Amino acid sequence: MAIPKVLGTETEYGVIIRNRSHQHQALAAAAVIDNYPGGPVRVQWSYEHESPGSDSRGFGHENFGIPEPESALINSVLTNGARLYVDHSHPEYSGPECLDPREAALYDKVGELVMARAGRAVQETLPPNQHMRLYKNNSDGKSSSYGAHENYLLSRQTPFGKVVRYLPTFLVTRQIFTGSGKVGAENHRPACPYQITQRADFFEEVVGLETTLRRPIVNTRDEPHGDPTRYRRLHIIIGDANLSEVQIFLKLGVTALFLHAFEDDFLPSPLQLEDPVKACWRVSHDLSLTEPLKMDNGSTATALELQFRYLEWLSDYVGEHLEGEVWPQVLDEWEGILVDLERDPGLTADRLDWTAKLGLLNAYRTRQDLSWSHPRLAALALQYHDVEPSRSIYHRLVRSGAMRRLFTDAQIERAERIPPEDTRAWFRGLCVSRFGDSLVAANWDSLLFERKPGDLVKVSMMEPLKGSRIGAGPLLDRVCDPAGLIRELSRKNG
Repeated sequence: MAIPKVLGTETEYGVIIRNRSHQHQALAAAAVIDNYPGGPVRVQWSYEHESPGSDSRGFGHENFGIPEPESALINSVLTNGARLYVDHSHPEYSGPECLDPREAALYDKVGELVMARAGRAVQETLPPNQHMRLYKNNSDGKSSSYGAHENYLLSRQTPFGKVVRYLPTFLVTRQIFTGSGKVGAENHRPACPYQITQRADFFEEVVGLETTLRRPIVNTRDEPHGDPTRYRRLHIIIGDANLSEVQIFLKLGVTALFLHAFEDDFLPSPLQLEDPVKACWRVSHDLSLTEPLKMDNGSTATALELQFRYLEWLSDYVGEHLEGEVWPQVLDEWEGILVDLERDPGLTADRLDWTAKLGLLNAYRTRQDLSWSHPRLAALALQYHDVEPSRSIYHRLVRSGAMRRLFTDAQIERAERIPPEDTRAWFRGLCVSRFGDSLVAANWDSLLFERKPGDLVKVSMMEPLKGSRIGAGPLLDRVCDPAGLIRELSRKNG
């Protein structure tokens, strides 16, 4: 049977300090992390169990992806169990582990609040003529792309070769509801005025280990952040950073649902594209959603038709196998989006970033009589992604009621402080809140405490569903310091 799809997101944000004569993006990113005022604990990130060179196909690349030493130091763990750090010269917010896609969407939105608050704090340190800007997007328009990644828990018993057969077509075609919209093309792809996604142009392989060069549709990094004999972590790098709450929920929910059915062997034979890489950017460039894609069996189908087929299969699966109110919500949102995309993509502008932004740009272009190549359109498109609500065009749509929401501001503000209750993120977040002064290092599956000067003790958290409020709450209520916590854990573990 499929295991619970513990999931979360990690998003690199675009950063720039305007009017600074010598831009150093890594320093700007570090300033964001250093100035976030939300009660983080600055600890060294432990890479003890991280293996970016381990490949799910059985390969090993010993020196692949080894982080720069200083990157472990520009790192904070937040009271909600998230990680805030510098990654590839970008400030990155990695949300805590969540048990369902609605919760994961909520904690993804927290990242925007974290960045907005950090940006305001940095602004107070700058000269009056310099301005900090942070964007939740994926491209600087100068041939650089940065990631919005998703993570899903899979069973180690699931053969990775099966993942490679089933996943590419699903990921390529889901772009019609995961894109955040982009002016123009990059990475030597054919010219287009506007496209659905910001990331599609940058994918060059079907399967591979890289995340920054020759990006693959299916990433093979084998880094479970848990018991490696039991779990895989499916690291999905093809997807945009979204602002729409409905869209984030849809992206995470449909993918988690697909993986549930996939692990339960419920899906029919895989739908396989003849050329997934070419199909990737062609789907993104096709605003009409009518371009036929060649399948490996000689037939053709549009991305929309293939997504309707997945919807049919997964609707049957939910009815037979899954309980809980979140999965019918996923199906309802998914079906509503696909039906409206088929009728008129503009009907989804209250739920999808790419159609909302396209409508705004078309209206502005018409009023000002501008071509798609005019720099004012690119500037307007970028402003959609500004995390500061007073400047963000997305937030202007929210305030006017033109963009649907799933969460209130109060819910997002609470989630900035409080971790999810059903995963080990609860234990991590509470330890940060209560014992932060004694934390020396951390990663997703362990915490390193200094019980007394020179006496370091590691607490292992290899099971993502252990450390929840129900499981760890009574323990944390009984102790008042790290020494007491470690004594209780030692007694509990025999």
